[in-house]
Amino acid sequence: MQYLMPIVIGILYVSLMSLIREPHRRRFNAIMIAGAGAAYLSGGGMGGWEFAFTALLAYVAYRGLDSWTFIGIGWLLHTAWDVVHHLKGSPLIPFAHDSSLGCAICDPVIALWCLRGGPSLRELLRRGRPAAPKDQAIPREALPDQAASNQAAPGRAVPRDTTA
Repeated sequence: MQYLMPIVIGILYVSLMSLIREPHRRRFNAIMIAGAGAAYLSGGGMGGWEFAFTALLAYVAYRGLDSWTFIGIGWLLHTAWDVVHHLKGSPLIPFAHDSSLGCAICDPVIALWCLRGGPSLRELLRRGRPAAPKDQAIPREALPDQAASNQAAPGRAVPRDTTA
């Protein structure tokens, strides 16, 4: 249960966040990672490094205002900081010895979601289904006349008629 519950919490976080519409969802998550960066400040288990880490995550959160990738990176950085705190014996919640370990398990779940672009649950479920194959052929009526068919539009190849 010690390892399963943090995963459930990460999934619950993703589920609740997916209720917020874009672009507010991304901006809200940028604020969340900034707050997560400051979570260890009161404990001070790493001394002055706590301030350096908070400054780093503040920068990553600022970049995350426009980028899900930076938010995902922020959660991965926070995971690493959780591991450091767990190994040092300076947990996130002082009276819960394994709180940093739980956070280190939960954060990558959130990071993966962010690195996928922070989709809503509906978008996640749609992506999981195989898409119907799309026919890439261009109808003959849509092709330019024979003289122009030797020149393709930029970025688009036009097949030549080889039946003549």
